[in-house]
Amino acid sequence: MTARTWAVALTGLNGHMVDVEADLAQQTPGFDLIGLADRALGEAVRRVHGACRNSGLELPRRKLTVNLSPANLPKHGSGFDLAIAIAAFGTAGTLDQASIARTVHLGELGLDGRLRPIPGVLPALHAAREAGFDRAVVPFANEEEARLVPGLEVHSAVTLAQVALLHGADVPDPGDPQPVLASAAAQVSEPVWELSDVIGQDDAVRALIVAAAGGHHLLLSGPPGAGKTMLARRLAGILPDLDDELALEAASIRSLAGETLTRLERRPPFVAPHHSASVAAMIGGGSRVARPGAIARAHGGLLFLDEAAEAPGVVVEALRQPLESGSIEIHRAGFTARFPARFQLVLATNPCPCGAYGVVGESCICPPSAIRRYAARLSGPIRDRLDIEVRVARVSAADVAAPEGGTTSTAQARAWVEDARERAAWRWRGTPWRLNAHVPGTWLRQGDFRLPAEARAPLDRALQRGALTLRGYDRVLRLAWSVADLDGAAAPGLAQVGRALYLKKGATA
Repeated sequence: MTARTWAVALTGLNGHMVDVEADLAQQTPGFDLIGLADRALGEAVRRVHGACRNSGLELPRRKLTVNLSPANLPKHGSGFDLAIAIAAFGTAGTLDQASIARTVHLGELGLDGRLRPIPGVLPALHAAREAGFDRAVVPFANEEEARLVPGLEVHSAVTLAQVALLHGADVPDPGDPQPVLASAAAQVSEPVWELSDVIGQDDAVRALIVAAAGGHHLLLSGPPGAGKTMLARRLAGILPDLDDELALEAASIRSLAGETLTRLERRPPFVAPHHSASVAAMIGGGSRVARPGAIARAHGGLLFLDEAAEAPGVVVEALRQPLESGSIEIHRAGFTARFPARFQLVLATNPCPCGAYGVVGESCICPPSAIRRYAARLSGPIRDRLDIEVRVARVSAADVAAPEGGTTSTAQARAWVEDARERAAWRWRGTPWRLNAHVPGTWLRQGDFRLPAEARAPLDRALQRGALTLRGYDRVLRLAWSVADLDGAAAPGLAQVGRALYLKKGATA
């Protein structure tokens, strides 16, 4: 007698359907689990035995073999417990075989038969829906997250007995048991900070708006107390809401990270790891299970690294490849996990270790060699990948005394950004890109989008002098298109190119 149902194996955000087959043979009683399972999954046999016994579901006293197919696909974690239990109990012939064969089962089992929540339910069910499945059973604590996947009939259960009843088993009514709830609290959205609170930083505010309009990376440098962190948080507030695809990807990453999801968050994420974070914390990793790092959790939003010059050099340098490709691949023995990582990077740094170099009224105590070493902690290749550099000065007493405060509100700036992004999306329709920052330089240097010679003249001169690399040249072109979108111009002219070059080489705020 055989029975089969389905589960999902996750490698990064990619889900693979796993056929869970159980076979009953006339041999010495036993329970074997095969199919390249890791240690946590290998222990499922004992969890399933205990859960079935305590739920009134007696397994046949013969040789049980459960195969997880495809056998060459690595499988990990306790999320297969429910599917294994249902397939194993289904060999007794008491379950509706057609019902269990068209249902995806996800969940961990406790020895008392209750279902425990697992991470990654959202990407797993999204993969199941893409594979053509329309029915799933999940633990009670994962119900709200599972219902975020459209077009899927979701059943939540508190116990294994309730799942067996769903498939037609003749078992005692489990009553109303206490469900196992998720331990992690739902993520609280980043508050929207008001841009008009910023005073005396007009150049910096304009740079934020250009960065938001085109999705450009940004470096804020200045002394302590100049408002670098304040500006970075307000950049998050003027970004438009995420579309359906990005919101689902961002929520899937949060699910993999173990967060409890109750809704599809539309605001772009704002991730600010401490400058002492390790490479694994920033990039992601794990020996058996690949977990998303800070750059993946910032997908669709902002990654803010304060005190960037104090961060370990290897951590900052690890951002090079994701900044170019918009994704990160984690290679381990036996598997490769890929996570999307299309984020806007915002770095903040002081001018020197003491923070007083070049500050009016302050006396820097750092020797010249220390200042040079401090500046060199952000390497040339990293700076070359940043679109905008803004030098932020401390606010003066005259700025504080001004009665009107900031001149641009968050709502007004977001409206400008949304209008500029609509222009860019219309221009790049039919291509894989929607933001100017993502367009390859070859598209802007050649063909229909090549600027006339008089508009390119400042850029060409900077490239000839060695003031710009070709990568920097392309980034200034992308910036020029964003400035043009904000100005309502059909294409960048000399004024827009000059403004973009000014932003790239460092503005004084």
